[in-house]
Amino acid sequence: MDSFNLENLVRNNIRKMRPYSSARHEFSGEATVFLDANENALGSPLRFAVSRDSSPLNRYPDPLQHRLKEQIARIKGISPSRIFLGNGSDEAIDLLFRIFCEPVTDNVIICPPTYGMYEVCADINNVKVKEVPLQSDYQLDLEAIAGSIDVFTKLIFICSPNNPTGNSIYREDIELLLNNFDGIVVVDEAYINYARQRSFLPELTEYPNLVVLQTFSKAWGLAGLRLGMAFASEEVIHYFNKVKYPYNLGEHTQALALEALQQMEQINDWTRQTVEQREWLAKQLAELPVTKHVYPSDANFLLVAMDNADKLFSYLTDTGIIVRNRSKVILCDNSLRITVGTPEENQQLLNALKAYNA
Repeated sequence: MDSFNLENLVRNNIRKMRPYSSARHEFSGEATVFLDANENALGSPLRFAVSRDSSPLNRYPDPLQHRLKEQIARIKGISPSRIFLGNGSDEAIDLLFRIFCEPVTDNVIICPPTYGMYEVCADINNVKVKEVPLQSDYQLDLEAIAGSIDVFTKLIFICSPNNPTGNSIYREDIELLLNNFDGIVVVDEAYINYARQRSFLPELTEYPNLVVLQTFSKAWGLAGLRLGMAFASEEVIHYFNKVKYPYNLGEHTQALALEALQQMEQINDWTRQTVEQREWLAKQLAELPVTKHVYPSDANFLLVAMDNADKLFSYLTDTGIIVRNRSKVILCDNSLRITVGTPEENQQLLNALKAYNA
């Protein structure tokens, strides 16, 4: 994109600010005595030994997570300098608003139904949201998006595979936005491991206005760690690191994630099992009298249109089965979002739905 200028997008106060800098930020060599951060040098009451290389908990963690980024970089085939790690993808989403959007003045575009945190972060940062609903096939309305963009539009959020609909957004439509929008296009790939469509990570070198979000909370099975990833140009990552809190990821998170990254074969096997169960569960649900339509999914969940979804949701809750009622969300009338569980959990759900008496 010849017209893209990152510095013109970044808020003036963010460009000028001096970030907090600790001695750990400024020192890159080897040291054995640490007398810089006012830590308790005598130790920690907690024993923590994920690996022999883990730092003791009385010491602050690596503020830029170098070892973890290097390992992720090897797996993703991308430079560590293009990676930001945060407290879930939500931290990266919030930072995008803080870096690029002037409160009250600027706006962002979201395409509902979609992930709710885009709007929540916009509200927190006092940034206007322009909603351009998906079309009836849950694909982008490119004409309406183009008509909503103005000089104050800084971010467009595209969730693909989309939550709660489960479908991947047409790749050529996202590329059209990347080629024609002078702001930042954020492609949220939280569910990409389950998708037929390939990731946009290889396109980072082609599009300076692209930010890709991924997470350890889904296929990696580490929702409890709260670890999210943002991939972008080195210039954008520079601003992420400038604005983030100094020690935004604890030592336990970094060490446990490093250990998990050694289990690629297990993760791939679980992903295959989930996709197989998704396809099986979709077929089983489609045969039930209460089901009106099971939408195609590239994620680890299914959006299912039901007869009287509100009543079904209450019934399932009473039987101890929790699903997500999306009936009040635009384009999701009378729909439940059902996560693909274990084979036993999926069968339990089916048994309950078969026993349902409207």
